Amino acid sequence: MKRAPALAVSEARGVRHLHIGGEAIQSAMRIDDPYALALDYTRCMMAVLLFHPQPREVLMIGLGGGSLAKFFHRRFSAARVRAVELDARVVAAAREHFALPRDDARLRVEIGDGAEALAPECCDLLLVDGFDDGEQVPALTSRAFYDAAWLALAEPGALVLNFMSDDPRLDLYLKRLEHAFGGAVLCLPALADPNLIVFAFKGAPRRVAWRALRARAARLEQRFALPFRRYVAALGQMNPCAGDDLIITPDTNTDGGER
Repeated sequence: MKRAPALAVSEARGVRHLHIGGEAIQSAMRIDDPYALALDYTRCMMAVLLFHPQPREVLMIGLGGGSLAKFFHRRFSAARVRAVELDARVVAAAREHFALPRDDARLRVEIGDGAEALAPECCDLLLVDGFDDGEQVPALTSRAFYDAAWLALAEPGALVLNFMSDDPRLDLYLKRLEHAFGGAVLCLPALADPNLIVFAFKGAPRRVAWRALRARAARLEQRFALPFRRYVAALGQMNPCAGDDLIITPDTNTDGGER
């Protein structure tokens, strides 16, 4: 039987860190502002708001210190948040050390397997940030999981995933996502962390004007104090464009490679 990885909490320069299985930081919290998003990659995940600004039913697979759960619970009063975490020790640490509030009418934290948490149209925003000892969880990167994620989203809906940018299987994961979501997939390199944030959409327009994205970014930046205009610029680095538009769903979607 595999031994559970060690869990530790550390503090440095006013920031508290959660470590699971080693020295790598799994989650972080600014002690003087516990509801802020302290890590760059979590802030970059919020770029989804450029395309899906008013989530109502948020499902998170992987809790960590609860940064994303706290953000949505605090900043979206009309949204209900459900988080599924495999390790009960992580939930306990999030509540004891990272200011994760107790469950209420808009927040529910469950201990269980996130790969089994999906049901048809159970959410309109799905965030997946699940690692096992620094590696992607195979059950959360399979073709079956991405197919289930598409079914789990109400329309319009969005899936947000966190990957390490140097993962040797990243291209395979992206092909599986494109297959499940009809090609409606965008990539955003994190601004500072070595992560790649991936968005997949159900019921999104096939393209959106850069001018409209920049206008949305300015409004969101004022509301959340996050660098949404930099997210828009970064989206142009890895995704197809046509004239003045960002292409969300290519006109043709080739099928190739192992699924």
